[in-house]
Amino acid sequence: MYKIVRKETLNDAAFEMEIEAPMVARKCEAGQFIILRVGEDGERIPLTIGDFDREKGTITIVVQAVGFSTKQLEKLEVGDEVTDFVGPLGRPTEFHDGLKRVVGVCGGIGAAPVYPQLKALAEKGVKVDVIIGGREAQYVLWADKFKTFCDHVYIATDNGELGTKGFGTTVLQQLIDEGVKFDEVIAIGPVIMMKNVVKVTKPYNIPTSVSLNPIMVDGTGMCGCCRVTVDGQTKFACVDGPDFDGLNVDFDELMERQRFFKKEEKYVDEHADRICDLMRGAE
Repeated sequence: MYKIVRKETLNDAAFEMEIEAPMVARKCEAGQFIILRVGEDGERIPLTIGDFDREKGTITIVVQAVGFSTKQLEKLEVGDEVTDFVGPLGRPTEFHDGLKRVVGVCGGIGAAPVYPQLKALAEKGVKVDVIIGGREAQYVLWADKFKTFCDHVYIATDNGELGTKGFGTTVLQQLIDEGVKFDEVIAIGPVIMMKNVVKVTKPYNIPTSVSLNPIMVDGTGMCGCCRVTVDGQTKFACVDGPDFDGLNVDFDELMERQRFFKKEEKYVDEHADRICDLMRGAE
């Protein structure tokens, strides 16, 4: 069992947990993910590692409570335990040689997986910037954490409540237009956001890394649910990724596959609280 040592509500949709998992913390690297399970009958939930502390033996995850299993997890508090916590899984991020300046573009909880990648680059002496996007101010995550090592922290909100009014792509395009030279862009967030980042970077042939963890299920390559076409070849996000060359990802196919079980997901989401209570043995 793996104990929750810290829990923080980030906004009305997401929460952060720090969980004791010393063996995972000892081995994990930027870009990798874990799979956890709540209860013996719980579903496997793949989640990207947001931060880790090897000395404390803890892993930090950021979760959006959008369905049955994540709402189960949200009900747990400090001192409670998750049943399984498996990892590190996936391939660590492979950084190109000769990088001088890299920008991360993240939307929503995508800030968490961008964080360890930019931090690792900063430790290598690479200048790093980050663009954090959100619908409104409450959805802009981890800005203060990024400020500890990023040269610039740019913020964009859809309603203009904080930072630039618009999307992360709005800020990215402005910076490129102003002549800022990026050797690479790391984009992590909703699939549509990553697709739009690539629309900005592709005309300039700027290498762009994207993380395709949103389509994972079992995390071991056996179920085949995370198939994605990259440069005309079939890849599995969980074992070949989760990071891929965004300039060669077939985003249209990926988004179509994401819609396969929307009806079933909607039903479970609407009844999640009742299902969670039943699984906990409530009357």
